[in-house]
Amino acid sequence: MLPSIYRGIWRATRHTPRTSRRTPLCLSLSSCDGRPVSLVDSESIFALSSGHGRCGVAVVRASGPASASALRCMVGRTHGGLPPPRTAVLRSITHPQSKEVLDRGLVLWFPAPHSFTGEDCVEFHIHGGPAVITAVLQALGSVPGMRPAEAGEFTRRAFQAGKLGLTEVEGLGDLIHAETEAQRKQALRQMSGELGRLYHDWSHTLKRCLAHVEAFIDFSEDELIEDGVLNQADQWVCELRLAMESHLKDERRGERLRSGVQVVIAGATNAGKSSLLNTLCQRPAAIVSPVAGTTRDVVETALDVGGFPVVLSDTAGLRDSLDLVEREGIRRARERVDQADLTLVVVDSSALPSDTQQAAAFLQDHLRTVLPTEEPPQTVFSADRFLLVLNKSDLLPELQRQTLHTELGRFSALPPVCLISCHSNHGLQDFLSLLLLRVKTLCGDPLSGAPSLTQARHRALLQQCVASLAQYQRYRDVDLALAAEGVRLALTYLGRITGRVGAEEILDIIFREFCIGK
Repeated sequence: MLPSIYRGIWRATRHTPRTSRRTPLCLSLSSCDGRPVSLVDSESIFALSSGHGRCGVAVVRASGPASASALRCMVGRTHGGLPPPRTAVLRSITHPQSKEVLDRGLVLWFPAPHSFTGEDCVEFHIHGGPAVITAVLQALGSVPGMRPAEAGEFTRRAFQAGKLGLTEVEGLGDLIHAETEAQRKQALRQMSGELGRLYHDWSHTLKRCLAHVEAFIDFSEDELIEDGVLNQADQWVCELRLAMESHLKDERRGERLRSGVQVVIAGATNAGKSSLLNTLCQRPAAIVSPVAGTTRDVVETALDVGGFPVVLSDTAGLRDSLDLVEREGIRRARERVDQADLTLVVVDSSALPSDTQQAAAFLQDHLRTVLPTEEPPQTVFSADRFLLVLNKSDLLPELQRQTLHTELGRFSALPPVCLISCHSNHGLQDFLSLLLLRVKTLCGDPLSGAPSLTQARHRALLQQCVASLAQYQRYRDVDLALAAEGVRLALTYLGRITGRVGAEEILDIIFREFCIGK
């Protein structure tokens, strides 16, 4: 089903003879398995590139061989043809058939290949009212050879034309969907090509390695290959495997930053878990009631904590219950704790023993009740996975509150402890500072060090690369053909990340680096 804004356009173009839209445009690229692909696409596309809804300025983009014709029909006849390339000019935009003036706005012309898609492109910067946008889109739909773009089609053409690598395309998508500052930084870094360049360098090394091995297999008996060729390949494989394994040992920081840190609020009933959720969200996201067991399902909300994305989940209170609905809520709560990056264990501080030693033992026992079910009982709880939040501190005497705050931090068996009151907001700022520190640790700095893995797809393919390089090392002295197949598989998996790998490149390296047959 087409979007409603496009339905009228589709009616105007669907009967256009297909032969009138077939000016061949040939693009060539290599598939993931190395086979050459020939792509022919003559259709020109258009779409609203800015957001839908009323706005001051809207941008309508068109790409393809019919873009120049559309531009001439709609703005060029009264101004002597096409405007200067990459120069914004103010023009009256008219309907190609009725000659009615639709709007007056800026027009930019990007002739191929110097455009986002590598094709002829045009942009109309028009007023952002729905009627103006619809009129301009319908006018473009009446131009022969033009059709509405499909989702992501402009970026797909940019990739096919070699303007963007596949990792850069994914970075562009992440940048469009970025909601926090840290997500923006990570996506912009990937879109700039830094991750793609890293994988390109690895791919180039693998190609050279495979070229050396293939050359040794094919020509070593003719004594046309110099000594040390395989030793060089061995060194490259060893270095690449170590580099990939190091790249994979990032504790999923990039993926976590891309999708959000999973923070779960857990604990016994009536400890103030829903109150904490509402306090952090600054809105009544969950029902708060003095009745134990009010929350029976997972209440989830997205937060921006100091520029980092957090998915915060409130869960049912953990206790023994005969109620079937509540038991299902408790099961879901434990499941979320199993999957959480960070668990906020909320405790009613007014229920703590007054003695510090007894309070610490009480908290340790309480923590064991919310541990992931597959883990054995622990005596020391990871500070990376748990924070103890002692709520309702306003109900404690001042002396006991100060004692707990000072003494509980000395127990190494306990995770960091925060005393807060959701009623009075006491201690909330210290808690938020500690939460931000934990979230930063889980996500890392998106601008420091090597670029991070951001996609589960990349991780799976890199793991396959490492396994394939291990195959080379395993068969190196047993069967060189099987060892070479390991390098070839590694190159294929890496090519599936970048979107580009071809057998022709291997041959180029062989004949460039070896004087075979002179």
